[in-house]
Amino acid sequence: EVRLVESGGGLVQPGCSLRLSCSSSGFTFGAYEINWFRQAPGKGPEWVSVIAVDGTTYISDSVKGRFTISRDNVYNTVYLQMNIVKPEDTGMYYCAKGQERFYDPMDYWGKGTQVTVSS
Repeated sequence: EVRLVESGGGLVQPGCSLRLSCSSSGFTFGAYEINWFRQAPGKGPEWVSVIAVDGTTYISDSVKGRFTISRDNVYNTVYLQMNIVKPEDTGMYYCAKGQERFYDPMDYWGKGTQVTVSS
């Protein structure tokens, strides 16, 4: 069974940092890219970042320079380091597994972890 479980969310003040984790199991972790998406209340999912099999990373313009993504293939975990967070970063953050072809849709999603940026 493929499982993706996010953790690390919570309430954080603007300008601060936090790290989200995506723990996975049930598939060959090192063979697939892992993405982070976020969803604000009442809105659709927004792509945030992806890390490919070879470690190549891409970051959305909205968070570039503030967020970084990394993966640990030994412990099957992907991280999203969030720095200098802003109120507009508030939302539910999901990790999602890519498919063999990088351009195919995500096929498995975690249940999400809530991030709230507020004073």
